[in-house]
Amino acid sequence: MEQVGLAATSDVTLLSLFLEAGFVVKLVMLGLLAASVWTWAIVVNKVIAYKKAKIQLDRFEDLFWSGQSLEELYRSLSERKKNSGMGAIFLSAMQEWKKSFERGAKTPMGLQMRIDKAMDVALVRESEALESRLGWLATIGSAAPFIGLFGTVIGIMTSFQAIAGSKSTNLAVVAPGIAEALLATAIGLLAAIPAVIAYNKFSADAAKLSSRMEGFADEFSGILSRQLDERSQVQQHASQPQTSHSQASMSGV
Repeated sequence: MEQVGLAATSDVTLLSLFLEAGFVVKLVMLGLLAASVWTWAIVVNKVIAYKKAKIQLDRFEDLFWSGQSLEELYRSLSERKKNSGMGAIFLSAMQEWKKSFERGAKTPMGLQMRIDKAMDVALVRESEALESRLGWLATIGSAAPFIGLFGTVIGIMTSFQAIAGSKSTNLAVVAPGIAEALLATAIGLLAAIPAVIAYNKFSADAAKLSSRMEGFADEFSGILSRQLDERSQVQQHASQPQTSHSQASMSGV
């Protein structure tokens, strides 16, 4: 009877439940708390990174469509230490453009394919940067509830063993041990729910930003394709008088 009274008046705060839990349950709780802290660190990082990326895309689009020449834009971006987003895609295309003409590109079709490939590689690199660490959120969101459930099962097993040892099934004796076990599940849900919500939100944001960059790559590819067509037409017109002159000389002979 005295044992029941002591149990009923014992402290049942979250801290006391954690301190009174077994070693395995404590280890599970600490791991889940660390996962929760890591989740919120990723959330803060991604909120800042995506906001910054959106601002950079807006600024680059305004600069690109402002009427400034591609050469001037290329020089201004080349002077920067680091470019990301559309700027990195633009630089990759212009660098391939310049390298190809410096080495004497002969076929516009081959040059167009190389430029498209360079922009695709830059686009993949930028998309991977946007989606970095999202895998951690997905892993935490899917695994944390099961890890918490594992801690709960271990805690309940330990509680039942204690009940068997004390030979008492009074609720005041059983409740603290079960509460300790259920705390692991609660912490698991505390880590999983924000991770799942954040993963869905950031995945949608990353897809939107990647779609904008892909649209720019397609538009810029069209612009370069038209310039290549114009260059080839100029070269054809320039070679026509020489061809006519050679034909005239041959007929004269």
